[in-house]
Amino acid sequence: MGVAIKTEDLTKTYRTRSGKVNVVDHLNLEVEEGEIFGFLGPNGAGKTTTIKMLLGISYPSEGTAWVLGKEIGDTDVHRRLSYLPEKPYYYEHMTGLEILRFYARLFNIKEPERTKKAEALLEKVNLAGDADKIIAQYSRGMQQRIGLAQSLLNDPVLLFLDEPTAGLDPIAHIEIRDLILKMRDEGKTVFISSHELSDVERICDRVTILNYGKVVSEGRLDTLLKGGRIEITAVNVPKGIEDNLRSDGVIASFHDGRLIIDAPDTIATDGFVDAVRSAGGTIVSIIPRRKRLEDLFIESVGGRRVLTEQTEQSEESV
Repeated sequence: MGVAIKTEDLTKTYRTRSGKVNVVDHLNLEVEEGEIFGFLGPNGAGKTTTIKMLLGISYPSEGTAWVLGKEIGDTDVHRRLSYLPEKPYYYEHMTGLEILRFYARLFNIKEPERTKKAEALLEKVNLAGDADKIIAQYSRGMQQRIGLAQSLLNDPVLLFLDEPTAGLDPIAHIEIRDLILKMRDEGKTVFISSHELSDVERICDRVTILNYGKVVSEGRLDTLLKGGRIEITAVNVPKGIEDNLRSDGVIASFHDGRLIIDAPDTIATDGFVDAVRSAGGTIVSIIPRRKRLEDLFIESVGGRRVLTEQTEQSEESV
């Protein structure tokens, strides 16, 4: 596999009232061809600014990047990629079919191929039965699907999706996730920026977590999410025993008269069981808990102050 996106010390600096701030701070990342890549971080961490630089909408203050082998700003690359923003704007008086035909004209797709392609994409995103409805009648999920159809008009090899499942109901979540997986199956590279961590965990191959404009965690999800927790619940345990059970990574406390021990799954449970039984207590349950992307995210950025979106997007760039 080749490299679809590469950045070297990519930096975007803004001037604020208190001085200069690096919203994106010497970012180094690589996105491989044919993968679904998750780009995560709190609001204001620099995700949207990074995407704008990769798309050539905004220019870096320092560093550089390459998209599909070309340095950012190369206009020829734009024909091979697509971008679906978090809140796309549509002409609400137009139908789904009219919208796709309109944008197909911008790609200089001629008739009859234009209509055939629009109809095929409506079928692909499960909107063929709603092709003649105006966009104002579309639900949020339907609008996301028409947006995905629009983003596929030029048959891109690389797609940037900003919050593709935000605000959707559970069924719409599943539909959009399935469509993204189909894109990967077709050999496309998908770059996703999202706060929907459960969706990212289900579909992404690798992730990078950003905070303060810096990478705080990155890698393959199957590697990053190794190491879960064990939760042990016991009753009839005397107060004070929890102090003896606590150690690095082990949390022990009482809740509603029950002792709850939360420990890494790398620690053998025998010692906890023996301690409870020796104190006259009874084990109620031992529940293994797989590490989730949400756990990794909180470990990486939890409790840290981040820049506000207003600062990231509205302050003067340097």
